[in-house]
Amino acid sequence: RSHSLDDTLDAVTGSPLLLVLDGIQDPHNLGACLRVADAAGVNAVVAPKDRAVGLTATASKVASGAADTVPYFQVTNLARTMRELKERDIWIVGTDEGAKDDLFTADFPDSVAWVLGAEGEGMRRLTREHCDFLVRIPMQGVVESLNVSVAAGIVLFESVRRRLSREQGK
Repeated sequence: RSHSLDDTLDAVTGSPLLLVLDGIQDPHNLGACLRVADAAGVNAVVAPKDRAVGLTATASKVASGAADTVPYFQVTNLARTMRELKERDIWIVGTDEGAKDDLFTADFPDSVAWVLGAEGEGMRRLTREHCDFLVRIPMQGVVESLNVSVAAGIVLFESVRRRLSREQGK
C-alpha cells in the first residue's frame, strides 16, 4: 500500500481515475463511496483533512473491505492537491446540478479526478474554481439531488464505460 498520493500516482499504469470528496461528513457516505470506488477501479480517494470524516470504524464497515483496497488520502490543502493533479495531466471534473454540460454528452479524457461535494451544500467555492469544468447528472424525476455515493457511482462508471468502449473500438 502506498504511503502518499504521489507514490500511488507514480505506480499507476494507464490513465489514473480518482475520486475527490469535498467535505463528506457522514461515515456511511464515505464507506459507500470507498465501496463504489473499489468497484470502479479507482486509484485513490482524496479528501480534505478538515471538515471531512476520517476512516472511522463505521466507514470501514460500510466500505465492505474497500477501506483496505482503495487508498484514502486526507490532504491539508485540497486546492493545492487539485493543482498538482492537473500538473500530472489529470482533468478535474466537478459535479454540480447547475452545470450546463451533462455527464453523458460532456467530453472528458480517461485521466480524470471526479470531484463531489458534501451532503447538502456541495463543493466549496475554492474547490469549484479548481475544476477544469463541471457536469451535471441529468435527473428525470422530482428529487433535486442524489446521495453522494450514488452520484460517485454514476460518474465513475461512466468513466469505466467510456474506457471499455474505447478499448473495444481499437
